[in-house]
Amino acid sequence: MSDSPNDDQPSLADSVRKAAASSPLRNLSDQESLSANALLGAMGGVRGILEAVLPGLLFLVVFTLSQDLLLSIAAAGAIGVIFTVVRMIQRQTLMQAVTGLIGIALSAALALINDKPEDYYLLGFWTNGAYLVALLGSVLVRWPFIGLFVALLTGEGMGWRRERPLRRIYAGLTLLWAGMFAARLAVQLPLYAAGNVEALGTLRLLMGIPLYAPLLIVTWLVVSALRRRRGDSGSADVS
Repeated sequence: MSDSPNDDQPSLADSVRKAAASSPLRNLSDQESLSANALLGAMGGVRGILEAVLPGLLFLVVFTLSQDLLLSIAAAGAIGVIFTVVRMIQRQTLMQAVTGLIGIALSAALALINDKPEDYYLLGFWTNGAYLVALLGSVLVRWPFIGLFVALLTGEGMGWRRERPLRRIYAGLTLLWAGMFAARLAVQLPLYAAGNVEALGTLRLLMGIPLYAPLLIVTWLVVSALRRRRGDSGSADVS
């Protein structure tokens, strides 16, 4: 019967693999060592970093100076629109810019509906919470996300799950990423509850790319070392 549930598995795997391949992290997949260009590419390049940082920075600066919520949202939205228009003019992919623009719009809507500037950051809490739950869940079911993502990104398959030491390393790396999202929530939620917009916005920026980049470096250095070791072992077995 062609309608068996197993018929959907290859297409699902292909879909996940394509998603991994379209990720900026694909820039790291063929790197034997972590170069500055590969790391920058994994973070979306200079433009990707600016698109991620500038809207939040503008919102923070304008609100700190003016205490005007609407003006602050307008500044963040304007830079998001500019990034999108520039990409359109240059005929570049719009995914990152449009995603950022949607995020700005949702954050602005939350802040305006509740008339609370700190609610501009609510979407970020939900996103971090969702990542935290997903990462912890992947470890609990013994499919640590880092191992799964690396396998799909490199096309090496799921053989790593049969190697307990390797599975534990991937689980440890996944827990490190979960720890980053947990730390963001632990530090920032009290500031949100206190309505301290300036401190909250500042820490959002400091715990964004400055925290993400070192963790990315550590993760890929470990993954690269593991892949080299497995490659050497495979070569030794063949000989």
